[in-house]
Amino acid sequence: MGEESIADSQSAEDWLSHAQELVPVALNKAREVKGFPGRWKMIMSKLEQIPACLLDLSTHPCFSKNALCKEQLHAMLKTLKGAIELADLCVGEKYEGKLRMQSDLDALSGKLDLNLRDCCLLIKTGVLGEATLPSSVAVSSAEPEATTHSNIRELLARLQIGHLEAKHRALDSLFEVMKEEEKNGLAVFGRSNIAALVQLLTATSPRIREKTVTVICSLAESGSCENWLISEGVLPPLIRLVESGSSVGKEKATISLQRLSMSTETARAIVGHGGVHPLIEICWTGDSVSQAAAACTLKNISAVPDVRQTLAEEGIIRVMINLLDCGILLGSKEYAAECLQNLTASNDNLKRSVVSEGGLRSLLIYLDGPLPQESAVGALRNLVASVSVEILISLGLLPRLVHVLKCGSLGAQQAAASAICRVCTSTEMKRLVGEAGCIPLLVKMLEAKSNRVSEVAAQAMSCLMILSQNCREVKRDDKSVPNLVQLLDPSPQNTAKKYAVSCLASISSSKKCKKLMISYGAIGYLKKLTEMDFPGAKKLLERLERGKLKNLFSRK
Repeated sequence: MGEESIADSQSAEDWLSHAQELVPVALNKAREVKGFPGRWKMIMSKLEQIPACLLDLSTHPCFSKNALCKEQLHAMLKTLKGAIELADLCVGEKYEGKLRMQSDLDALSGKLDLNLRDCCLLIKTGVLGEATLPSSVAVSSAEPEATTHSNIRELLARLQIGHLEAKHRALDSLFEVMKEEEKNGLAVFGRSNIAALVQLLTATSPRIREKTVTVICSLAESGSCENWLISEGVLPPLIRLVESGSSVGKEKATISLQRLSMSTETARAIVGHGGVHPLIEICWTGDSVSQAAAACTLKNISAVPDVRQTLAEEGIIRVMINLLDCGILLGSKEYAAECLQNLTASNDNLKRSVVSEGGLRSLLIYLDGPLPQESAVGALRNLVASVSVEILISLGLLPRLVHVLKCGSLGAQQAAASAICRVCTSTEMKRLVGEAGCIPLLVKMLEAKSNRVSEVAAQAMSCLMILSQNCREVKRDDKSVPNLVQLLDPSPQNTAKKYAVSCLASISSSKKCKKLMISYGAIGYLKKLTEMDFPGAKKLLERLERGKLKNLFSRK
């Protein structure tokens, strides 16, 4: 009969009794040994701790019901038998060599440490109470979900006790169960299980590290254990795996960091632990999935203003421009555009760096592709004020802005209108933007349900209408006056009224436009705004009412 069959045939009480009998035997044998006194003294001190450990184990309510408890007693017995055999060899001086015996004694000491630690974990961490009952009992359970929970609890417990190969088998089984029962699997994770997983990320076995980071990646993506993962110190080992793990390890570690970096504090911590350089290296050399995950992680980090300079010093601008041009997956290009938008939000030095590295040209070329344009246009909006009109024209900015205003998403249109506001600092640029065909598109944007979009469109029009030829273009558009009048609504939610007043004032000298303003109810809006002392409202109201009186007298 094999060793495992013998173990199954014995009860936990039998194993306990056998272990209690062997402890004094092992101690007596150890005391007879004359050689290797230092090592045997340490071994005896550990043997002396076993009775108290066995007592704690035997008095636990789940002692006789738990499969792990029985396995632990079996492991303890093997160690005690090994101690007796080594003591006999030392007493009879029958060992092969001094160095070999020293190594065997050190291994025995390590096994005793492991047995004592695992027994302590079984009791103190609650593993003994959480782990499954023997399989014959578990199978009879009427609730499949309860059985799944029990199986996962046992696998999680096995991550904390036993030797490395046993933990490896437990990881294999845990990963398979989690794939089939992801929701149920995540529900039974506790902090001690997370701590055990994080510790396995630094195991000497590459296979263990790879399998562990795969489980941790599932946990990170679920969003249910982020705080525990961070508090148990998952970031440094994940960063090391990104730096020097296997291809699978790098991919799963990078995806884990991508999910965790959505938190501002974690993003800062990744920078503090030296994670930026390995992520940038992945952007240069990684496969498609790893590259996209690294780009997204860096994009998340770049959203934190106080770390942007550190990112720039690590070379993030150059790598993001390269991704815009050559990213393997389309998602990598999109993340790069978002990252550049974040980096150029407020820092003038970073804006100049992006321009000098050729980022303006890459962003404009990106707009010709099929990807979402909002972030790229947002980055351009941040940059245009730092570049001369001549360069912007030569690079083809205006036709691309027109294309975005015509075909882009609402967010991209908003960013394009904002870019127009920033770029129109000269009469020449106002003329060119008007001639490019932007005004009818901005007029249409005034109809947007989003207050912010209509506000930016009205602001861009207000800026352009300083030029008389652009005013004529606005007058020619049948929708301009009704759309602008609607934006006179005095409600606090309407943030576009300031620019609507300005635009209407610019065309109020036209009799046709005055009549249209009056017919669409501008006077009622302006009276309310005048009562609120809103800038420009009173003057525009007087113009309209004066025109109304003239019309009245002329009819009489």
